[in-house]
Amino acid sequence: MAARVLVIGSGGREHALAWKLAQSHHVKQVLVAPGNAGTAYSGKISNAAVSIDDHAVLAQFCKDEKIELVVVGPEAPLAAGIVGDLTCAGVRCFGPSAQAAQLESSKKFAKEFMDQHGIPTARWRAFTKPEEACSFIMSADFPALVVKASGLAAGKGVIVAKNKEEACKAVQEIMQEKSFGAAGETVVVEEFLDGEEVSCLCFTDEKTVAPMPPSQDHKRLLDGDQGPNTGGMGAYCPTPQPSSSSP
Repeated sequence: MAARVLVIGSGGREHALAWKLAQSHHVKQVLVAPGNAGTAYSGKISNAAVSIDDHAVLAQFCKDEKIELVVVGPEAPLAAGIVGDLTCAGVRCFGPSAQAAQLESSKKFAKEFMDQHGIPTARWRAFTKPEEACSFIMSADFPALVVKASGLAAGKGVIVAKNKEEACKAVQEIMQEKSFGAAGETVVVEEFLDGEEVSCLCFTDEKTVAPMPPSQDHKRLLDGDQGPNTGGMGAYCPTPQPSSSSP
């Protein structure tokens, strides 16, 4: 029996998820909330006018519309506990719990997790007071520093500083001027690591891991890796950097 599936989100990521889900013979219809122009009317795919912030309303919508599976794309709803709330309401939902989503929603949590489990990562410290962050920056023996708003900032909460003065200015912008809002209440200061960055993403149901091909996006605003970091100025996949024998 073919199922009705609801995809949460409005970006290209959700468009791709809906497009792929619609290809399955197990799927009768894919609704996307709130969706975008590309998911408005496309074969099995259409947009749904329902709030994704009110989880009780969303759960009732799923029951009324006989949605058999919800797939969550964006980080913010995951961090807000949408998976746990829908699951408790009896709606099947694919995505990490709020606790697991902290790996994405809190850079401080992610760094602590990596240290705890012996996962290599840049040297770092987290701060909730700007003066303590700047004191650490001025005494750090890193050749260059990266200042990050710990919370979710749509991929834009990272400032790569050329020197200590620029790093301290970044702390002021994030923590005192609130350039990234509440996401900057805690900052992570870490050493700058130069080199290629590759994203290796996987789908998992807690038992099986299905890796996607490695991809790379262009974070810097300008050509030649210049300008401020962004949420991504385009991406390509697969990438030539990892060899087939890479772990």
